[in-house]
Amino acid sequence: MRLNGLSDKPGSRKMRTRIGRGIGSGKGKTGGRGGKGQTARSGVAINGFEGGQMPLHMRMPKRGFNAWRPKQYSAVRLDRVQRAIDSGKLDAKAVIDAEALVASGVLRRTGKDGVRLIAGGEFKAQKATFKVAYATAGAKAAIESQGGKVDMPEATPADNA
Repeated sequence: MRLNGLSDKPGSRKMRTRIGRGIGSGKGKTGGRGGKGQTARSGVAINGFEGGQMPLHMRMPKRGFNAWRPKQYSAVRLDRVQRAIDSGKLDAKAVIDAEALVASGVLRRTGKDGVRLIAGGEFKAQKATFKVAYATAGAKAAIESQGGKVDMPEATPADNA
């Protein structure tokens, strides 16, 4: 075997279609764009256009709500925190805040607006004190049932969105 004898398998490489190169190419004249008009030109933007009729996406009713500036939290489940406490990466007696969660590897980074605690799994750390931006009602109940405390400095009902 020699280098000059090597070749690709048949059909492994395919040349691109060169359009607009004469009638013999099969893609000459209009170049696969059909006849005249808007779609034969470049820069066509008629997705959803229905010939002047009110388009379907505009006829449908609006639903829901998108907050103008939604809060961006890093969500943490309580069972994830419990695993870090059990493995010794997190100290349950100290205040557990965003920096402690990042240092223990529970979070990669904190969200722009802080950390949100979410109930999930089993949480059995006694008297743990959390200082977070937001905690769900279930997470707060789970922590307080073990004699712990949740400190949310600036949590408001609007933060729940």
